[in-house]
Amino acid sequence: MVTNRPRSPGPGLPVEPRRGPGDRPGRPSTMRRYTGSGTARESNARYRQLVADGATDLSVAFDLPTRTGHDSDAPVASGEVGRTGVAIDSLDDMRVLLAGIPLDRVSTSLTADAPASLLLLLHQLVAEEHGIGAGLLRGAVRNDVLQEYVARGAGIFPPKPALRLATDVFTYCGAEMPRWDTLVVSGHLMAQAGASPAQEIAFSLTDGIAYVRAALAAGLDVDAFAPRLSFVLMTRATAHEEAAGLRTARRIWARVMREEFGARAPGSLMPPFRAGAGAGQHGDGPLGGRCRQEPGAPLSGARAAGRTVDGIEEATVALMRKVEDLGGAVAAIEHGYQRDELGDHACRVSREAGPEKRVAAGADGPRLGGAEPHGPAPAAPPIETGQAERLAKLRAWRDQDRVDRHLAGVQKAAAGDDNVLYPMKEALSAGATVGEVCDALREIWGTYTPGGPR
Repeated sequence: MVTNRPRSPGPGLPVEPRRGPGDRPGRPSTMRRYTGSGTARESNARYRQLVADGATDLSVAFDLPTRTGHDSDAPVASGEVGRTGVAIDSLDDMRVLLAGIPLDRVSTSLTADAPASLLLLLHQLVAEEHGIGAGLLRGAVRNDVLQEYVARGAGIFPPKPALRLATDVFTYCGAEMPRWDTLVVSGHLMAQAGASPAQEIAFSLTDGIAYVRAALAAGLDVDAFAPRLSFVLMTRATAHEEAAGLRTARRIWARVMREEFGARAPGSLMPPFRAGAGAGQHGDGPLGGRCRQEPGAPLSGARAAGRTVDGIEEATVALMRKVEDLGGAVAAIEHGYQRDELGDHACRVSREAGPEKRVAAGADGPRLGGAEPHGPAPAAPPIETGQAERLAKLRAWRDQDRVDRHLAGVQKAAAGDDNVLYPMKEALSAGATVGEVCDALREIWGTYTPGGPR
């Protein structure tokens, strides 16, 4: 719990070199090329070229239907297949995506949140088909389900079961994939959605706290789990602003981990905090145009980037206390608190900018069935047609009874306390698709609906 007042800074903390997801202190910094679009075959060609050029770290981007748990032939996926990443519907697609890639010699980062478990399992299944044990696999999966509700207004399942699924990933990797980093907290996506520096840090850290609490409740040791986290925050306009934000986040995180959770390992107290490129416009997020007219409301860190480290920390801790007062990150998400805060901040910035520079607060985050905030893009019928044909062939030759049995096993685990990744792996191996597994879970856990108390 965040209860202590901000403390005066101790000796200056060095600014950490930027590291890729999954890098640990003492490991050389890495640069991952974030890539992937169209079909698995097209993306595989790019990955092969990167490896041939000497790359040892790959980052896979998935398209919107994949990231929201829909197969490419689902009506809702029309116009989105292969647009913002590679389309992966089944084990067969993952086989094509990773063909010829030395999975025991490269580190792979999977940019996925709600369906991160499925894509991780598909990656593992392909590696095992190549004779590579899970214990040899290195990489990271973003798996930051909580930021989806705040930064994008998106999510497959409601927050509580989504957090449970993320926790199952933590425990599964702890047992099966010890070299795989299980969570990248993506605060930079909140900044792109309009968060001030203090909001970005506060909501990222409270999300991190929620993940640690969930891991401990699942029986994991804090000093075994926490070093496998990493944080990505927004690259700010100046080096001073960036250093101030990173230093504030490190200092608060170390204090919370030490005082609330009793962590002692250096990796628990100081996991990688790095700055992610790509500043977004204020209001480019899930705010739905909700500019509440409250000109006298507290600024909540709107100009924190220009303050000292102590000033940023004071604003950050105040926001973290409010989240705690609401019951923690998940309860605050259910109340709509973080999204309201981001919306209010974006609206204040827009008013202060004046009419000539006013930014529209409220473009929705990525969604199916419509244009993304970055503007319309042409659909790709050949890709959709090809993926639909592949899915039709898959469903024709697979043993449907076997698939149904394993999907029932997924639902049984989801309704109880068992780790759902084990039956999910069996279902995917039998030929179940990403959309089918997500649909099976939706029947048990329900579907997330944006909104909540305002």
